[in-house]
Amino acid sequence: MNPKKFLLILVFLSSFALCHSQSFDSSFQKLQEFPGKYFSKVDNKISSIDSKLTKQTEKYLQKLQRQEDKIRRHLAKIDSSASATFENAKQKYTELSQNIKSKTALVGEVTGGQYNSYLDSLGTSLNFLKQFKDISGKVKDPLKNLQQLQSKLQQTEQIKKYIAERKTQIKQLLFKYTNLPKGLQKQYKNLSKTAYYYSAQVKEYKEILKDPEKIEKKALALLNKLPAFQKFMKQNSQLASLFRIPGDNGNAINLAGLQTRASVQTMIAQQTSMGGPNAMSQVQQNLSQAHAEINKLKDKVNKLGGSSSDVEMPDFKPNEQKTKSFLKRLEYGSNFQSQKSTRFFPVTTDIGLSVGYKLNEKSILGIGASYKIGWGQGFNHVHITSQGMGLRSFVDYKIKNSFFFSGGYEQNYKTAFNSIEQLKNYNAWQTSGLIGITKKYKISKKFKGNMQLLWDFLSYNQIPRTQPIVYRLGYTLK
Repeated sequence: MNPKKFLLILVFLSSFALCHSQSFDSSFQKLQEFPGKYFSKVDNKISSIDSKLTKQTEKYLQKLQRQEDKIRRHLAKIDSSASATFENAKQKYTELSQNIKSKTALVGEVTGGQYNSYLDSLGTSLNFLKQFKDISGKVKDPLKNLQQLQSKLQQTEQIKKYIAERKTQIKQLLFKYTNLPKGLQKQYKNLSKTAYYYSAQVKEYKEILKDPEKIEKKALALLNKLPAFQKFMKQNSQLASLFRIPGDNGNAINLAGLQTRASVQTMIAQQTSMGGPNAMSQVQQNLSQAHAEINKLKDKVNKLGGSSSDVEMPDFKPNEQKTKSFLKRLEYGSNFQSQKSTRFFPVTTDIGLSVGYKLNEKSILGIGASYKIGWGQGFNHVHITSQGMGLRSFVDYKIKNSFFFSGGYEQNYKTAFNSIEQLKNYNAWQTSGLIGITKKYKISKKFKGNMQLLWDFLSYNQIPRTQPIVYRLGYTLK
């Protein structure tokens, strides 16, 4: 080779390596601003969902196995040959349960199920960060646990597929019998409900993964400012591998032979020109109608739970709260109630705090407490005192739209007190029984307001008698 050419190539390669090194160093310098708690937060979140997913899957598999066993025992009394359908079921459920508990099974990229943008971005960002020596040690555990979670999400797809197959097999078997006992029908419905709620539970965990926390948003925002990460994302993300983006590293050759928008429009124009001057407007009208129908179908699908493979058409009305965690089913509230001064009481305001548990979409059961503040006899005699306190329990049941039927049982101490010791006088506590209507309205995304009109039907037995009609204003935090 010519020495001059060799020297030029050497200079070019050196310059390229230097630029690449400077770009890499520049990226590393910017990463000094990276949140220190990011890796531990991500690791804790992934590990938490992994643990919950494993426990819930094991719980549902055991429940399905017990339900199948009940069906098998009842069918054995009708037809002894029916037991063949259930021969290997117990072994298969045990195998699936062991696989989901394993920490080494199927570790790798998810190949089935719905695409999850959060997992894709998180996995790609962790793989990018492990290139930096000072950070690679922190990336190791989150990346390993992420791969494990991806593996388990893939396994849940296999489990759901098996459960669907078992439902079909058992349903076909039961349809063979004309006079099926009601007990067997009920057991099959229970099996169907369990299968549905397992799919809904997995979907709930996937939804949690789609909602990044504040620190995760900050970290991804910082990474997206780096050209090196943008390039890495285009080359290594799951989405890029499924649908390669054209560019420097895009697989543009795969687009060869595909029709462009311009060519399709030209073809439509040629075809519609044969139909006269109004042909194009007719095509556009038909397209608009088709688009409207598609939107209607999308709305129906979304009401049933989304547009993913997790959707299942239940033959019963599902309880959407069933798959949510205990804390997510809680509603925190406060309310205020004022009373005019009377012969026995000064002007007072009851401040109540409550926590409700959502049994389902219509019913809420809860407890609370209140503190009664005295303001004196009027503006000329303002004097703040402790005029009492109360313990509450309540239930709200949705009647229609934003109106609820409300009921409650309360114990109220309606005597002024200066110390907690005075509250131990149980004879001074009065009982209230409340029924009435609650109107709830939206204030913001997280806050709701409510107005309550209640009747205390036990007020007539109280001495001194209190007002029977109670009006309260309140707020609820979702």
